[in-house]
Amino acid sequence: MLGRHRIQTKTPDEIRTMRRAGLVVAEGLAQMGRAAVPGATTADIDRAGRQVLRAHGAESNFLNYGAEWGIPPYPGVACVSVNEVIVHGIPDERELHDGDIVSIDFGAIVEGWHGDAARTFCVGEVSEEARLLSERTREAMWAGITQIRPGHRIGDVSAAVQASVESWDHPYGIVREYTGHGIGTEMHMDPDVPNWGRPGRGARITEGMCLCVEPMVTLGDDENDVLDDEWTVRTIDGSWAAHWENTVAVTPGGLWVLTEPDGGQAELEARGVPFAPLC
Repeated sequence: MLGRHRIQTKTPDEIRTMRRAGLVVAEGLAQMGRAAVPGATTADIDRAGRQVLRAHGAESNFLNYGAEWGIPPYPGVACVSVNEVIVHGIPDERELHDGDIVSIDFGAIVEGWHGDAARTFCVGEVSEEARLLSERTREAMWAGITQIRPGHRIGDVSAAVQASVESWDHPYGIVREYTGHGIGTEMHMDPDVPNWGRPGRGARITEGMCLCVEPMVTLGDDENDVLDDEWTVRTIDGSWAAHWENTVAVTPGGLWVLTEPDGGQAELEARGVPFAPLC
């Protein structure tokens, strides 16, 4: 059902189906993370994701994305973005090296319902600076997730992400051109969920909504450009970037993180947020 803001709300059964898609995404990210070793290529990582989709009979929501907009159809099932690449890195023969970081964005469709998540993985032994970039981007994602509840607004989520990133003693950049989003029968739906903002602004959150929270954070300036392939987004100053994302459902009793193997139970309970899976 689409409400007054064209925001799709889901029934419990629809959320349960999205959980199935979310578990495929979680498994795919885990397998691709294990494939992210020195000497592997970004194409090797994409192949690991394809194997998981095939094993579960799930469809890719990334493959051929964008054709309807008149841009080159996306050729992979995952976006594999290394170091200075923020997002939408096309899998190819780029080889990973010890000390790199790689952000993997991956999705799946099960019975017409979507799941979407991203993780940043460390390749071998990385610098403390790179490790903290990923860890703090992950923390910003969870800070935003904790603000998802009926009666709150999207701006509450956005402001929490921003506050988390800005709480550290490093001047990280928050990428503004790419945001979180609603999700359901399409991968990208209303509302947008920016990674900066003011509390109390934006669409009101209601039970049955499913949202993707996905901060992209840089070590330096957040200014970026898109390569000639019309997909790959990289920092202009060459600074490294991290990207974390989860799909979150608002259920009658709290939250269910559909793309976490445990449904988000450990992280939510540690933050005092009700964990409320649907049986």
